[in-house]
Amino acid sequence: MCHIQLDFGSIFNLDITADFEGGNITSDAGALLLKEIDSHYKITKQAVGCLSDGRDAAKTRHSLIELLRQRIFQIALGYEDQNDADTMKKDPTMKTIVGRRPGSDKDLGSQPTLCRFENSRGQEELYRLSDFLVNLFIQLHPEAPSSLVLDMDATDDPTHGQQQLTFFHGYYEEYMYHPLLIFDGATGFPLAAVLRPGNTHSGHCAVAILKRVIARLKQAYPETVIFFRADAGFALPELYEYCEKEKVRYIIGLITNDRLRGKVSCLADFVEKRFAKTGEKQREFTAFWHQAGSWPVQRRVVAKVERLEQGLNQRFVVTNLDLEPHIVYDWLYTQRGEAENRIKELKNQLKADRLSCHRFKANQFRLLLHTLAFVFFILLRRNLEGTELETAQVDTIRLKLLKIGAQVRQTSRKIWFHLASGYPYQDLIAQTLLKIRAAPV
Repeated sequence: MCHIQLDFGSIFNLDITADFEGGNITSDAGALLLKEIDSHYKITKQAVGCLSDGRDAAKTRHSLIELLRQRIFQIALGYEDQNDADTMKKDPTMKTIVGRRPGSDKDLGSQPTLCRFENSRGQEELYRLSDFLVNLFIQLHPEAPSSLVLDMDATDDPTHGQQQLTFFHGYYEEYMYHPLLIFDGATGFPLAAVLRPGNTHSGHCAVAILKRVIARLKQAYPETVIFFRADAGFALPELYEYCEKEKVRYIIGLITNDRLRGKVSCLADFVEKRFAKTGEKQREFTAFWHQAGSWPVQRRVVAKVERLEQGLNQRFVVTNLDLEPHIVYDWLYTQRGEAENRIKELKNQLKADRLSCHRFKANQFRLLLHTLAFVFFILLRRNLEGTELETAQVDTIRLKLLKIGAQVRQTSRKIWFHLASGYPYQDLIAQTLLKIRAAPV
């Protein structure tokens, strides 16, 4: 084989020369932390139990758990496309964290292999894997909390090509899928990630999905008070009725209309006069009983009335909480914005909108794979508490903890990862490893 040398000029009278004889090198050595999390919490070992394997064992080169790990870890490391497998299948870190010897001649799965893996999933497997998210949350939180906050939100996923059930959505003005997600409000842990056709309303199937999640949470935490938050896209009578029946506390946005404005007209006049007098922002809250045309009963509505330089701003939420209006709105409802931040991480930093398979079920499976990759970062953050990265987003954690250059060397007794000597977070990665191993399971 020809040895290539590259000339990059000189500096201080020294020639700068590069070659490709550095040995087995990786740029993702920090991904060993993902392996440690997986070993400690047994995430993929449990998740693969949700899947069925109908392949002929005699003709199988890659086990289901290897394919599952390969796909999830590639996504976590920023190699979200199936095509990336054709280069990553030889990477020594990827082989090690999937469960193969880095020096082995056996490569990991190729792009066609992963494509078959994603496209062979059935509906029952998807149901089981969806339920696994809630079961994993319960496993990671064995002590019943006094309260839980569930944040539900929908997002758009633009589609291109011939994906099944892609439709034009008038609000977003694009062809798309319409995923629905539920997060734990305190930790951001994803409890549901359900793919829906592109022309569905934000609240489509919301009650059915919420029922599955809450039923499992109530079974595990019978004394826990559950709160539910959502924006005006989920202002549906059936959702209120379900929460009231199950004694779930809810705060749901309402679309502003003339009837609601009429209820707070006096307060609006008051803040207008105060603004005209002081020239400063005015902000007031109130609550009243209201019955929309589709509601069989009256419900409590909390209103925020603001006068800003741009004009009057009025917002309304419906709730069954008997708390001061400003507490309901400012301390509880507005905090649901964290769910939007988690969706941004999923879509922008873990590329959960790469749902480009033709089959709808394959895209639902892919959405769950990206969500499971996000779980690894949730657990990394959990073990980074007290450090400078405890609130860091996925991209920052990946760059500072996972993207580490190393030489990989296999001996008769060990697999050595010789990490870059100049790596600036050596103490942090060592501390994180110890915390993962000491964490309760």
